[in-house]
Amino acid sequence: MTAATSLLNDLTDAPPAGVWSAPGRVNLIGEHTDYNDGFVLPFAIGQRTHAAVSTRRDGRVRVVSSFDPTPVEAALDELEDLFPARRDEVPEWARYPLGVAWALQRRATSTVSGVDIAIDSEVPVGAGLSSSAAIEGAVAVALDELWALGLTRRELAIAGRLAENEAVGAPTGIMDQTASLRGEADAAIFLDCRTLETEIVPLGFAEAGLEVLVVDTRVSHAHATGGYAERRAACELGARMMDVVALRDLSVLDLRRAAELMDDVTFRRVRHIVTENQRVLDTVRVLREQGPLAIGDLLLASHASMRDDFEISTPELDAAVQAAMTAGAIGARMTGGGFGGAAIALVPHALVPAASEAVRRAFAAAGFREPHLFTVAPSRGAGRD
Repeated sequence: MTAATSLLNDLTDAPPAGVWSAPGRVNLIGEHTDYNDGFVLPFAIGQRTHAAVSTRRDGRVRVVSSFDPTPVEAALDELEDLFPARRDEVPEWARYPLGVAWALQRRATSTVSGVDIAIDSEVPVGAGLSSSAAIEGAVAVALDELWALGLTRRELAIAGRLAENEAVGAPTGIMDQTASLRGEADAAIFLDCRTLETEIVPLGFAEAGLEVLVVDTRVSHAHATGGYAERRAACELGARMMDVVALRDLSVLDLRRAAELMDDVTFRRVRHIVTENQRVLDTVRVLREQGPLAIGDLLLASHASMRDDFEISTPELDAAVQAAMTAGAIGARMTGGGFGGAAIALVPHALVPAASEAVRRAFAAAGFREPHLFTVAPSRGAGRD
């Protein structure tokens, strides 16, 4: 019995209709480009969030999780009143599953059944591995099946983004939901965030003898707080100043003109997005032409840009990258929204213990909290267990 099923059995006597799960994700490269209509290259990981679901006859939705054993309940026809206007009345963790129910109910052509949902997650919270999208993905595939909606993975990703933007109040893009829903083993998802077109890009990490080492700094971050929103506003301002729809429409050649028009901070925010989009395209090309052993410099350049231009790194993330590189990683960078969370390092298999120990020593020497280190492998996306 899964932990989610056990939680559900404590909640209701109704038999489970099934258990669905969705993975967290690591973004290999392409940070903060998603809401600028740009390019990203994430992959789903093996750590997953499980949702055990049973149906009810009273038109209500009730959610419980391993984060909080207290059930949160609402009538399905009340969700439209709750989100977004009264979202603060709902505990933050519960806004994710209830928000997905709200977003998907809008797509239903007939009355949908009530549900009880119990959630248990293996994805570290606050580590930049998108535990939120894993919740959204698991609940989305469950309700899509139980409510017979017949939606595509793209449509489910859009529903997840709507839930996160409006029900939760976090102004994120669509990368995380897409990665969680569309992941494949040993592959990344090359996503055009403007068209939502995706392409599976083989990574070949195992064949090349590489591991992805995650360094969870245990410095918690929250997307709904000000730093993320400020970066997004600066990007939107930069696009208006350059008279384009989004920063996706600029190339590296446009940066000289941007520097003449903008204050220093806005220019550096814009420069990160423009150069990061190019790095994603270059990484896809290098993976195809030369393989994963050749992408290290692109990962390091991405981290430097986030540290210096976008200013979303932390001393802990910088220390993780530096220590991993000193111990033999071929490339490393912070991953996720920043202001904490995790760094990733692409490390030869035999050097993972040495790289892990080097990071621990660096954190101890700096007086940082002990990090949580583990490896991840590119894995399958959301589905019924």
